[in-house]
Amino acid sequence: MNFVEIDGSYLEGGGQILRISTALSLLLKKPIRIDKIRAGRKDGGLKPQHLTGIKLLGEISDAKLTGAELKSTQILFDPTQLKSGTFMADTKTAGSICLIIQNALPCLIFAKEESKLHLRGGTNADHSPQIDYFEYIFKPIASKMNINFDLEILRRGYYPQGGGEVYLKSKPIKELNPIDLTDFGEIKRIYGRAYVAGILPIKIAVRMADTATSLLKNNLPKIPIDIQVVEEKKGTYFGNGTGIIILAETTTGCVLAGSALGSKGVLAENVAKEAVEYLMQDIDSEACVDQYLQDQLIIFMGLANGKSRIKCGQLTLHTKTAIHYTELLTGAKFNIIELNKDKSFILECIGIGFKAE
Repeated sequence: MNFVEIDGSYLEGGGQILRISTALSLLLKKPIRIDKIRAGRKDGGLKPQHLTGIKLLGEISDAKLTGAELKSTQILFDPTQLKSGTFMADTKTAGSICLIIQNALPCLIFAKEESKLHLRGGTNADHSPQIDYFEYIFKPIASKMNINFDLEILRRGYYPQGGGEVYLKSKPIKELNPIDLTDFGEIKRIYGRAYVAGILPIKIAVRMADTATSLLKNNLPKIPIDIQVVEEKKGTYFGNGTGIIILAETTTGCVLAGSALGSKGVLAENVAKEAVEYLMQDIDSEACVDQYLQDQLIIFMGLANGKSRIKCGQLTLHTKTAIHYTELLTGAKFNIIELNKDKSFILECIGIGFKAE
């Protein structure tokens, strides 16, 4: 059997290569061999969240899967057919639920019938989108491409235990629409939430919200700003956690976000400052797609029926990695147009027009 060879150490050299490659392997029925898995990380090989995602895709596609064990640096993934149904995945750690959704959702939208995912793990974890981002940014933007799903957060789960629980119901589609997000317009409003859960005092969230509001007013004095302070209700979370997510909405319907998580020894003011800096980078670039969303849209642009265009700030290494492996497996070609040196870019792609069977 001929396997497409995937170098897990290339560019970003992390878990994104696994997610992009296994999802496209499933949809396009191309067996793959991924070698040097996460070689770009000091703790290389499969971690619980990566293993959970791969096994979930194996279940969704009745794949022949070898090498799927913790710390493995090579897997062979040979899918047979995409199935609908109800599926359960549990990292048993604080491994990101959002990254598991990123792995499975591109496949499940092309299943014949509605599918349901019951996921357990971390909802607000480092080095991955917060579940709030997935709900407030990814979901409305994805709907423009004909990607529709219901998301229910039953319980939030924080590092180090995880324990979060999320339900996702995907809606079947025949094909993806292309997207055009290139007109920034003007900032209309800024809003968000600063939160605490568990034994952490509400004053941490207050300090985050106050700091973020002050910094944003200095940068954008004429824009209305509303950052809510939230103390998570008992029974809606597991563990202790704190963080902030700030969203900026433009007159043309673009939505950008900056977010950060609190951790032991880090001042609440510095958490807020980090989130504001991320947001302002994209606002200053007049990006329509922020640095968190860039790479998440690449696989869908490659599969869409028609020409997609998105305006971004500086391209992240995750985005460059997603482009490389989407081109490799689909044959779609991306074009990068530089607008301002190292500041803003247009990403174009004529998708392959993948259709559900």
